[in-house]
Amino acid sequence: MLCITSKSNDPYFNLAAEEYLFKEFHEDVFMLWRSEPAVIVGKHQNTLAEINIKFIKKNNIKVARRLSGGGTVYHDPGNINFTFIVSGKKGKLVNFNRFIEPVLKVLHNLSVDAEFEGKNSIVVNGRKVSGNAEHVFRNRVLHHGTLLFDSKLDVLDESLKVIPNRYNDKAVRSVRSTVTNIKQHLITELGIPEFRDLLLNYIIENYDNSKIYHFNTEDTGKIRTLANDKYATWEWIYGYSPEYSLDCICDTSRGKLMFRIFVEKGIIIGLENNSENNNLKEFLILSGSIKGLPHRERELKQKIKEIADLLSFTKTDKDSLVDSMF
Repeated sequence: MLCITSKSNDPYFNLAAEEYLFKEFHEDVFMLWRSEPAVIVGKHQNTLAEINIKFIKKNNIKVARRLSGGGTVYHDPGNINFTFIVSGKKGKLVNFNRFIEPVLKVLHNLSVDAEFEGKNSIVVNGRKVSGNAEHVFRNRVLHHGTLLFDSKLDVLDESLKVIPNRYNDKAVRSVRSTVTNIKQHLITELGIPEFRDLLLNYIIENYDNSKIYHFNTEDTGKIRTLANDKYATWEWIYGYSPEYSLDCICDTSRGKLMFRIFVEKGIIIGLENNSENNNLKEFLILSGSIKGLPHRERELKQKIKEIADLLSFTKTDKDSLVDSMF
């Protein structure tokens, strides 16, 4: 098994590294990695429905989409991510317990009363410290999980705080859990580098033919290309979301402007008027102007600026209009 400790804290690089190792390598792999503050959504989720977009933008938290399904998780340098990539027989690849068991062994060796709960969680005293997900490609399975060691749980909570049912879709929804940090349950002082090394050494000592592997120049170049061309793009992070609709309400000086937008592959494909009659003109102008645009703040702000003279709104009305569409 190739044992890798990623030196990058870029979530896009590390997610790309997973896919690169998964699809381009034949050897089994174990990788440990950390990220700067980021929210990572599952492959089949509606990104906007899972994140507190205002808080995330204000605090410069990155948003990413991973290759596997499941729910949304929060990363920061106080969280360690572990990844197993192994080959096997089709139909027998998915096995969460197989990959969670060694992590439990390390935690038990530290006298942490951790256990596997439900389909994909590690909990300590009923509070979640790890969420896990898997993805299968041909005869390979990728299993990865988070380990909240010393994360900023208040930031985690705010980043994932959303208005329920704000978006109408058929996407996979996250199930929120009460969380805790592993560090709080240790009986001896331990830093995150030492904890990471305990995980790495356990794998090296207990898996046959394990050896340390470092990304070479070719590996790094291919991973960065994949990160730039896929994982860091709006098309993958937001545009890949399943189709959805969103009810928007904007308070204006002429009354409420109310409408529903329909989005497919990240593009606004239609609008439905729910406005009061005195805002019908504004709705028709708006509808004709933003249909076909990406459901993205940058393009919408630019378009509202372009049609500002046609909308009989105050400056405050115009500023509020884009905010209402997220």
